[in-house]
Amino acid sequence: MCGVLEGNAPRARSARQAVERAVFAQPLFGPGMGCVDVGCGPGSITLGIGNGHRKSTVDFLVAEACALPFAEDSVDVLFAHAVFEYLREPGAALAEFRRVLKPGGTLALSTSDWSRARLRPKTANVDAALRGHYLLWRRAGGDPFAGRSLPSAVAAAGFTDVRTKTRYRTDTTYRALATSVEARLVTALETATTPDRDQLASAARSAWSWARSGDGDFAQCWTELLATR
Repeated sequence: MCGVLEGNAPRARSARQAVERAVFAQPLFGPGMGCVDVGCGPGSITLGIGNGHRKSTVDFLVAEACALPFAEDSVDVLFAHAVFEYLREPGAALAEFRRVLKPGGTLALSTSDWSRARLRPKTANVDAALRGHYLLWRRAGGDPFAGRSLPSAVAAAGFTDVRTKTRYRTDTTYRALATSVEARLVTALETATTPDRDQLASAARSAWSWARSGDGDFAQCWTELLATR
């Protein structure tokens, strides 16, 4: 098992566990197989996968998703959780994943889709705050709705037998999400000099109101995908 920390996608991931994030792919991992976890963060998922099998060696490398340090046709399973929504060049990453996978190897991806996230109540302030959040996300080169287009992108990259499942999971609370979005927008405003500053300021005000509006429910939508090289 090898965990690859993707250089351009730093995110807080300390609470991630394989039992939650990789459950759909768990049957793919077996003793003696060459498996890679791309975008592994602190490695909590990677270690959870690796420790599920005796005599499993786990290594960690720093690399780019579009330039993996592995030979062609050398990997049995390539897993990535919460990576594609942050990539500037998802097509290039998929081509690289296909290069390193063995013929018949399996691609296992879990990618969020904010277009289908469940938020209740979903008020005008929530919508406005999230629009600002998505603006910052796209400005950084990512796609908050990546899970929606993932199956077609994987098929276009030459993978076959593409199978998907939608899973909803409560990764954070409604109020914690509001507070996080507000903090990100406020931080962006401290340095923003672009024409969208007014929109960000409006979104930050909406996030301020949302964070102080009381409790609610939030469940993130995840596209879980399996495909064959």
